[in-house]
Amino acid sequence: MKNSNKTIIDVRSEGEFAMGHAQDALNIPLNEVEARAEEIAKTEGEIILCCASGNRSGMAQQILQSKGINCHNGGSWFAAENYAMAL
Repeated sequence: MKNSNKTIIDVRSEGEFAMGHAQDALNIPLNEVEARAEEIAKTEGEIILCCASGNRSGMAQQILQSKGINCHNGGSWFAAENYAMAL
């Protein structure tokens, strides 16, 4: 989900993402999150992270928050759209 105020970033692998993902989600695998933090910081609006269960998105949240980037752990990719709507 990418609109004027929310972006979902799926931190699963490219293969997992290809098998299904939240509508309009961006794919930035967890192992790339730290290296792409500056790019992520430029994202407008709320950033909602997701993965398969919420574990990897929680790790991504810790990485990004340690760099001063405000973001939320939306949990699993199929729940992330609902999480984004609730914010």
